[in-house]
Amino acid sequence: MNLSRLLLGSTCVALAGAASAAQTLTIATVNNADMIRMQRLSQTFEQQNPEIDLNWVVLEENVLRQRLTTDIATQGGQFDVLTIGMYEASLWGDKGWLAPMTDLPADYDLDDVFPSVREGLSVDGTLYALPFYAESSMTYYRTDLFEQAGLQMPERPTWTQMAEFAEKLHKPDQDQYGMCLRGKAGWGENMALVTTVANAFGARWFDEQWQPEFNGPEWTRAATFYVDLLSKYGPQGASSNGFNENLALFNTGKCAMWVDATVAGSFVTDTSQSKVADKVGFTFAPQEETAKGSAWLYSWALAIPSTSKKQEAAKAFTTWATSRDYAKLVAETDGVANVPPGTRESTYSAEYMAAAPFAKITLESLKQADPASPSAKPVPYVGIQLVTIPEFQAIGTQVGKMFSAALTGQMPVEQMLTAVQQSTTREMKRAGYPK
Repeated sequence: MNLSRLLLGSTCVALAGAASAAQTLTIATVNNADMIRMQRLSQTFEQQNPEIDLNWVVLEENVLRQRLTTDIATQGGQFDVLTIGMYEASLWGDKGWLAPMTDLPADYDLDDVFPSVREGLSVDGTLYALPFYAESSMTYYRTDLFEQAGLQMPERPTWTQMAEFAEKLHKPDQDQYGMCLRGKAGWGENMALVTTVANAFGARWFDEQWQPEFNGPEWTRAATFYVDLLSKYGPQGASSNGFNENLALFNTGKCAMWVDATVAGSFVTDTSQSKVADKVGFTFAPQEETAKGSAWLYSWALAIPSTSKKQEAAKAFTTWATSRDYAKLVAETDGVANVPPGTRESTYSAEYMAAAPFAKITLESLKQADPASPSAKPVPYVGIQLVTIPEFQAIGTQVGKMFSAALTGQMPVEQMLTAVQQSTTREMKRAGYPK
């Protein structure tokens, strides 16, 4: 064997060894625009960390939750980084299914993260996920359509006022709908919105003894209002629309009003994706009988399952993607208004506030949201648009399907609520409540 062939063979062996030494992280995330951006910008992380390769699994919200719940509960170990919310972080962290987010780099500056967000992702003071962005809910509306109709949006509208506006702005023959709201079934889809509507009407999921209250007058008024509003003034097929679908409708000019996550602020004002970017107004989520629980609190966060065998590399990625340096990268590449919102005090600089017309409402909504007091009446649970108990995911999904059925006219509202009351009572008894 000549020398050149021997050297070539040695080089191949060295390259093969380097390749085998590289670690591949499998990251499961949701198909929201901020996460798509994170995937695109992660090439910077790979350049800075050539020993780590990233494998992305990007899924629709309901599918993601189902896949992750199944994998974490069975300790399947398919993923190294999970995109989860406050609900999963607290429950899964408590079960030991997530690696604690301790010993973070000094420059991560955890104190910069809003306390309410840290607490929502912690159990007994131990952090189990790092927040990618945090959100409340708010009202988006078309300023040009309001001006043309001679309407004035209050700073804190009621749902009754929203219905009155929707009636005047609903012009389906022109492909313009008075109101866009979530109708797609899911505990984190339609029930996130529906529960805030119910809270505003004075309803609650459970009384102090954990008895469901869907047969009460507050839920009857809230559910009837929601179904009537979307049936009369919503787009066709509203029962299939979640966050992404309504965002697309709003950005193409088909929604006069939309109530949803504050994180959409940067999307509806982005001229590259919104046809109405210069015609959007922002105000607080509607209230009705009370303001309590009328706007939700949530965070999409990155966590590491305890089953991962690459936890050091996983922590390197999660700290990078939720860091101030990542925020700076987004500002430099996509504009300061697109920095992931709601997690860090440093985000809300004078430059950001000037560039993001939605920032003030977002910040105030996040500060006002109180998961410990989500209803006008006392509750035994924590959570505004959700109930932080292990059983809620299954119960909320089932209830969401029934609300979606009522929206499509498959059953009257009162019949639907009776079925919801019965099924929820049965599941709670089976789970041993009250505990």
